Parts: sequence; structure tokens; C-alpha cells
Amino acid sequence: VQLQACGGGLVQAGGFLRLSCAAAGLTFSRYGMVWFRQAPGKEREFVGSISWSGSNTDLADSVKGRFTISRDIAKNTVYLQMNNLKPEDTAVYYCAAGNYGRDLGLYDYWGKGTLVTVSS
Repeated sequence: VQLQACGGGLVQAGGFLRLSCAAAGLTFSRYGMVWFRQAPGKEREFVGSISWSGSNTDLADSVKGRFTISRDIAKNTVYLQMNNLKPEDTAVYYCAAGNYGRDLGLYDYWGKGTLVTVSS
């Protein structure tokens, strides 16, 4: 199983990025997908999750109204649209596949992460 996250980069506060996570080696439509992030010196934290069908989504309070999670089953890809970025969004963003929820332990497969840096 491979999860390849991309789309990170350096952006100014107020800007936007779209992260993508392409999955291979699994039946994508059977897995819930999630984005976590980890800032330097901090624990990995939940950002957003989407159910296997895409009919249910959940976003952390800190990103609600700014981020959107979606998936394209035909492309085996999950997306994280990030708008109105803030310096506190700076982190390595990880995608994972597993069940649906906020708990790290629900997810079996993890990608390597993509770095998002938001300058003030």
C-alpha cells in the first residue's frame, strides 16, 4: 500500500493550497481517509476525515470554514483544500487510510507527509 501526499509548499497568510493524496495497492473505495498534521515540537493532530463513500466528513474546529476534505474514487485520491491559511497551519500534513474518525489508531496506512509553511 502506498499513499503519496503532495501539494505542500510556502504560502503567505491568507493564501491557499490544495493537498492531494493518491492511494495505490488498496481498494480505495472501502477506506475512510484522513488528514493529520504535525507542527515542530507538537503532537500529531487531527485535521479532517472523510468516510469511504464520501458522504460523511469531519473537520477539526481549528480549520472549519477554511478547509474542505473531499475524495475522487475514480482517481483513488483524497484532497484537502486549504483556504485563508494562517501561520499556525504550518506543519507536515499526513494522509492515512483506515476507518472513519479522529483517532490515530483507526488508520492502518500512512503516507510520508507534505510540508506546508505559512508565512506571516
